Amino acid sequence: MTITSDNKITLSNNVVMPQLGLGTFKLTEFDQISQAINTAIKVGYRSFDTAQLYQNEKQIGQAIKQCGIDRSELFITSKVSNANQGYKKTLASFEQSLKDLQLDYLDLFLVHWPLHHTFFETWRAIEKLYEEKRVRAIGVCNFHISHLELLASQANIQPMINQIEIHPYLTQIDLVRYLRKQNIAIEAWSPLAHNKILNEPVLVAIGDRYNKSLSQVALRWHLQNGYIVIPKSAHPDRIAENINIFDFELTSDEMRKINCLNQKLRTGPNPDDVYNNNGF
Repeated sequence: MTITSDNKITLSNNVVMPQLGLGTFKLTEFDQISQAINTAIKVGYRSFDTAQLYQNEKQIGQAIKQCGIDRSELFITSKVSNANQGYKKTLASFEQSLKDLQLDYLDLFLVHWPLHHTFFETWRAIEKLYEEKRVRAIGVCNFHISHLELLASQANIQPMINQIEIHPYLTQIDLVRYLRKQNIAIEAWSPLAHNKILNEPVLVAIGDRYNKSLSQVALRWHLQNGYIVIPKSAHPDRIAENINIFDFELTSDEMRKINCLNQKLRTGPNPDDVYNNNGF
């Protein structure tokens, strides 16, 4: 994985993706999604992250079609839901995702959560989609080191990305170190810890120094750590604010101070619990 001067990530298979994109979790109303996507495109976003679980692929597909931007300029990610895992169901659900998104291919397709009973079959289906060039890159979400090592025991293709919960209160140092060693890109969901960091004095003080918001400081920390980051918002002002983070740089001391905020605080499920229970 490498980062270019225009803040794009080159994955292990040489596919290039923007380092910052728009998350769409919990956005389901078409008018809301259309406004968010149009605002995002206007201010410079080209990467959009969705999932079958979010139940908004149809709305996103319609909004993207209406925005008029060329498909080649966009990077679209979706994820196979827990209910659709398994070899045949993964393949069928992928076709439905393409139909709903009104696309001929996906840029990135991910396993949303590790599940014990469909673990290898789901990945085998995703490998097939990649080999058939239906998707440009493949990966996983919420995989611990143990899950990645288990997958490696039978996989023909290594994941290019692991999308995980990561933020200043959950730095996941051991997992990050492992992913970097394996050349698996790190993508952060919940980069602002579902707003639980928004009163953090360290981030406030750093923001005051640069005339930036606390959120902008946290997102800048993600970028400088080399993470792909997908903050979610439906508010035009916040969408614009979140991408306005390329005109300042945190010092090594400021990065260290933010790294030290780790509380091992999860805002979502522990992947081990999901894996062992075969879902939520």
